[in-house]
Amino acid sequence: MNVSLIIIICYISMLFVISFIAKKKAQGGGESYTLASRQLTTPLVTCSLIGLAIGGASTIGVAEQAYDVGLSAGWYCTAWGIAAIVMGLAAASKYREFNVSTVPELFSKFYDEKGVAVCVACQIIILIVVVSLQYIAGGAILSSLLPGIFTIKTGMIVSACVFVGITFIGGMWSAGLCNSFNVPLKYTGIILCTILAVSKSGGIQNIKLHLPQSVPYFSPIKGVGTWVILGWILVMTTQVLSMQGPVQLAFAAKDARTAKKSFILGGLLMIPIGFLCALIGMAARTTFPHVSATMALPKMILSLNPVAAGITLAALWAADVSTACNLLLGASTLFTNDIYKKYINPKVNDKKLLIMTKSSVVLLGIFTFILALSMSGILKTISMGLSLSTAFTLIFLFTMFAPKLCKKSSAFFTTLAGVVALFLWQLIPSFRIFPHVIFMEWLVCLVTFMLTSVLDKRSIMNIDTIDEINEMV
Repeated sequence: MNVSLIIIICYISMLFVISFIAKKKAQGGGESYTLASRQLTTPLVTCSLIGLAIGGASTIGVAEQAYDVGLSAGWYCTAWGIAAIVMGLAAASKYREFNVSTVPELFSKFYDEKGVAVCVACQIIILIVVVSLQYIAGGAILSSLLPGIFTIKTGMIVSACVFVGITFIGGMWSAGLCNSFNVPLKYTGIILCTILAVSKSGGIQNIKLHLPQSVPYFSPIKGVGTWVILGWILVMTTQVLSMQGPVQLAFAAKDARTAKKSFILGGLLMIPIGFLCALIGMAARTTFPHVSATMALPKMILSLNPVAAGITLAALWAADVSTACNLLLGASTLFTNDIYKKYINPKVNDKKLLIMTKSSVVLLGIFTFILALSMSGILKTISMGLSLSTAFTLIFLFTMFAPKLCKKSSAFFTTLAGVVALFLWQLIPSFRIFPHVIFMEWLVCLVTFMLTSVLDKRSIMNIDTIDEINEMV
């Protein structure tokens, strides 16, 4: 029997065993399912954060870009690590102190209903896009690992079933415990693959000789360029500070100190992974110069011995699983808490809310899979989508550190301006005066926020909000 197939079956079986164990912990109700009863320890938060960050984009996506531009593609993961450290130092403990479940719920304490509604819509859209891209990476991995069994499409179907199944069974507990298994596996697999791939390609010097000389493959910066790297850092820092996926992990930590420590530790551990995946992509360019860039990393691993190939590709698929599960849970939590509970059925009890949360996991899973069938370009698409989180980050930072500038309509107009800026960037080439949309997003959102601060006379500051903000700061 195919060794790689045995490894994948064992891996999937282990994930579902862990998920059913997690299900017992998640039986306490809605908060137990979505936030693990706010009892995640430092190892679980750290592993969940790494699992969220090191997914299809950080492995398949980085190798795909490194195949064409070289080592500098690894900055994508480093940017994630820097962002996590900034989150740990500046905001994770503050988020944990609020007794809320979602970012929009936090905003509702200070801003008008329009601002909260547009925040919910944009957060869900961003999460849906990123989850969809994980299916693409999962399909690429399985179709390369077992080409006689999976096509990219059937690989995406299996990936979707596993992502949705694990999340459905145990929620945040399932994601956290599975990540404590996934993260050591993915690090072991990527390190093993890097060593074997470089060795198979004849070593670093031989790789240098066989790569196209017109591209600075071994430059840590020149391949993608300084502005792209700065753009990645700004995009990642922006989204980690305000997107439901990472912020939900801060909400689920057992206390503020755990949240802070976990984000800093997770960020430090993420930094080297991107450059290892970039090396594998470069080695693949010398060994398989005519395959598509997306298939570079899976093809390189498939050429290794069967056991090493099976373990490594299972590790990459583990990266995909852990990211998709956290994001899918985040999107579902947003829908049930900030749409269903708030507008459709405000009197819903905890048991029915849990049923609705699990149902939305399934429905969103189906929708994201359908969306994935029409997507391509992993890193570029994610980077564009995450830039929309600029408004949320800016609003959060001003709320915490300069609340006197915040007005009731600040969230609505700042987020709306961010959406308009992204559409104009896509539709009008002359609007692209910066090398990356994130720079335009920050400029537009900051200007809009300041204008709103001047024009709107309705301050968020009152006795309750002053006390609450002071407690956080």
